[in-house]
Amino acid sequence: MSQVAAIQMASGPNVNANLIEAGRLISEAVAAGAELVVLPENFGFMGHAEADILTLAEVDGDGSMQKFLADQAKSHGIWLVGGTVPIQSDDGKRVRSACLVFNDQGERVARYDKIHLFDVHIDASNESYNESETTQAGDEIVVIDTPFGRMGVAICYDLRFPELFRQMLDEGMQFIAIPSAFTAITGKAHWETLTRARAIENLCFVIAAEQGGFHVNGRETYGDSMIVDPWGQVLDRIPNGSGVITAEIDAEQVNKVRKNFPATEHRRMPCKLP
Repeated sequence: MSQVAAIQMASGPNVNANLIEAGRLISEAVAAGAELVVLPENFGFMGHAEADILTLAEVDGDGSMQKFLADQAKSHGIWLVGGTVPIQSDDGKRVRSACLVFNDQGERVARYDKIHLFDVHIDASNESYNESETTQAGDEIVVIDTPFGRMGVAICYDLRFPELFRQMLDEGMQFIAIPSAFTAITGKAHWETLTRARAIENLCFVIAAEQGGFHVNGRETYGDSMIVDPWGQVLDRIPNGSGVITAEIDAEQVNKVRKNFPATEHRRMPCKLP
């Protein structure tokens, strides 16, 4: 059994203030026994406009947010899933929304670039989001070995695309880290359903770290960070505001559930049309 944590924040446009808050919450998670900690999407910066992120794009391997993550992982001796960091892309006009994973020595062991971008209009709140204007999509899944089992990484809007998680399953994934920043409207409608569904259909643990609260730019994020077990039961959650949740995960439990209830082996796709 391994103790893991998800951190919830309400980040703003001041990077230093966000990093101080993230550091405080990481320390709280470590004090609770966490060996792996997951930060939310945009933990280091949520600006007034989407384009503001371009001014903070870091060179891959160098920058204040990346240094913060490496230092935190090393100083606390934990594995750290670093929410998202804006990394310079090859077109110069957009960033990559990158989730960086660091081991307990402060070494970066994985980078996942968000594949599905949030380009939507929400009628209920008259909100429009065009993430692809400032973000370049990734095109590779990430599943890595950790001391806690095989971990897959996804980001926020990815949660709506179950085929992505099926690819992770085919790579031996046993638990998923999902840094997120769901809107208040979409979160209320779909967040819990989607998060628990990904756990149930893949018979895996899900560690979902959210933004949760009101932001300087006027946006409200939903919160409700949660840790879910392979049977879809919520082990811990936090409704809104900043905070930490913890739970135990167990790769052997995943293996046992999949053996006794082998739904993941019963897939019969593609089906032939008559």
